[in-house]
Amino acid sequence: MSQPTRALSIRQPHAEAIMRGIKQIEYRSSATKIRERIYIYAALGRYDANDEAEWMDDYGITDVACDDLPRGVIVGTVELHDSNGGEWYLRRPQRATTLRKPENRANPVWFKPFG
Repeated sequence: MSQPTRALSIRQPHAEAIMRGIKQIEYRSSATKIRERIYIYAALGRYDANDEAEWMDDYGITDVACDDLPRGVIVGTVELHDSNGGEWYLRRPQRATTLRKPENRANPVWFKPFG
């Protein structure tokens, strides 16, 4: 299997929920034609602390604090296998064994993190 070339930027705790297989739909403003394995980049940006706490509770993530989740790194890969309007369907997450900072500047949605 070849390495992904694109990364999708997602804030925590959503990136963690994707890596755990809990979050299988990513909501965006429009459909995508991309159907491939992609990197998940845990963005540096933060949400309001109350929102983060609520999402952590909704996802059932209790073994780590949201403040301790990795940010600014590639946390793994996932297969983007379908899209219906703004719903992007994800499956088969694989957590990165080594958290890597992208070589290239992260963008709000798609970017090429390496090379």
